[in-house]
Amino acid sequence: MLEHDVIIVGGGLAGCRAALEIKQTDSKLDVAVVAKTHPIRSHSVAAQGGMAATLKNVDPEDSWEAHAFDTVKGSDYLADQDAVEILTREAPEVVIELEHLGVLFSRLADGRIAQRAFGGHSHKRTCYAADKTGHAILHELVNNLRHHGVRIYDEHYVMQLILEDGQAKGVVMFNLLDTQPQVLRAKAVMFATGGYGRVFNTTSNDYASTGDGLAMSAVAGVPLEDMEFVQFHPTGLYPVGVLISEAVRGEGAYLINSEGDRFMANYAPKQMELAPRDITSRAITREIRAGRGINTDGSAGGSFIYLDLRHMGKEKIMSRVPFCWEEAHRLLGVDAIYEPMPVRPTAHYSMGGIPVNTEGRVRSSPDGLTEGFFAAGESACVSVHGANRLGSNSLLECVVYGKRTGAAIAQYVQNRKLPEIDEQSYLSTAQEKIDSLLQQPGIIRIAQLRQAFQDCMTQYCGVFRTAELMGEGLNQLQELQQQYQQVYLDDQGTCWNTELTEALELSNLMVVGEIILTSALNRQESRGAHCREDYSQRDDTNFLKHTLAFYSSAGIDLQYKPVSISLFEPKERRY
Repeated sequence: MLEHDVIIVGGGLAGCRAALEIKQTDSKLDVAVVAKTHPIRSHSVAAQGGMAATLKNVDPEDSWEAHAFDTVKGSDYLADQDAVEILTREAPEVVIELEHLGVLFSRLADGRIAQRAFGGHSHKRTCYAADKTGHAILHELVNNLRHHGVRIYDEHYVMQLILEDGQAKGVVMFNLLDTQPQVLRAKAVMFATGGYGRVFNTTSNDYASTGDGLAMSAVAGVPLEDMEFVQFHPTGLYPVGVLISEAVRGEGAYLINSEGDRFMANYAPKQMELAPRDITSRAITREIRAGRGINTDGSAGGSFIYLDLRHMGKEKIMSRVPFCWEEAHRLLGVDAIYEPMPVRPTAHYSMGGIPVNTEGRVRSSPDGLTEGFFAAGESACVSVHGANRLGSNSLLECVVYGKRTGAAIAQYVQNRKLPEIDEQSYLSTAQEKIDSLLQQPGIIRIAQLRQAFQDCMTQYCGVFRTAELMGEGLNQLQELQQQYQQVYLDDQGTCWNTELTEALELSNLMVVGEIILTSALNRQESRGAHCREDYSQRDDTNFLKHTLAFYSSAGIDLQYKPVSISLFEPKERRY
């Protein structure tokens, strides 16, 4: 049996920052990171726009209190304000730490870190590395892990969380190279497995964002928090769904409809294109519904609107947002210096996730904690984003709470023994699951079933929702779950069998999808990214609370937990 003091599942920003903090706290601790890709291919490298912090380099009037208020208001008052205070107070310090690790932030003329405007923020506080910020940060963190001797199991797929009597003891995984199950035990397990954008058919997320950590936690009996809140980013490049960063609008780009109007004046006259993402996504969807979308020939009545950079000029575009220009040019042949980009909302971020306290300890119930189980980053819900995340707060959460969770783990494992595990039982179960998938005489291809599932989620639980829509979606989803028993794999080998991995990922996606739909159906209000046309108002009396969804094969049980309100009383949200 493989063993380490600490296992971190996920090689992105939160996992790597936690691993680094553990080693910096106690260099003798044996830390392992398990990732299904190479760590520098984690989805964190795709984070473009930046990381919010009140450095006051551009706006001396800024403060952590203003950042906290913007975050809570942006969350539609569902964020836990004690967690938001930690996030915003610690933001400047963690940015400086990253700079000292070697992260190459963009600079002002006097050499200080540059800061730009971002949606929902009242001050220019977003630090950035052109439009490749996640890439710049993650590369330096991974280099530092090597320096500190962290063991990296790259290209290993984790199948199961070993959680016995409320205590996390390890994981079951296999190397993609040979598909041999292995048990890995530890004194503490941390999940930093990212989001689940592949639940939907159009997403900015990479192919690996399949909610594995969330599904494994749910199947093991851990509740998932606020899963109904899914962020649709306003500007996914049409039709591919790839993200065009909010940084582009932060630098001055316009959103225009088929009539050439900057229509955000009708929805958020003060913030315009820099309104929060939920408001901007709904505005774009309403423009398209009203027939003011654009077709590929430029005529009205189509499926997208334009993101117009032309007035910004070549020098600004190529120095501030070169990657976004490159993506549009590479994927669509659009030269954004001379022509507008076609965009529409794309599934982007999960506000919900594995419930944790501000030390990263995973909750077992509204008021209970698990033993030895931690989580951080997009897979966790602390909750600093509530019903809607502000742009440039996600990298910040990964670094602040990755660091805090690492520090908590380093203390937690002191003087603890490695747990007892019946290794053979877990190995046998894993091998049986693999063998049954490889040998299943089904009639349905995995890609076919996955597409049907993603289409179902997009149609019935998208930007706008109703009870009727979501009820039909749940019925269809349950039918698709039955069809999973009929999938077959063309590849029955054990060397780098990507089809097997896709089959396991699809099972996880279906668990996550059912929890999203059930949680959304039961929240009878509109709040942040959860917009119901049959309950159009926010209802603080009945729903100013977090959803906790407990999964089982018999169905999903919902409980609720109060929101921490320590700084700002909820009020109407206007921009």
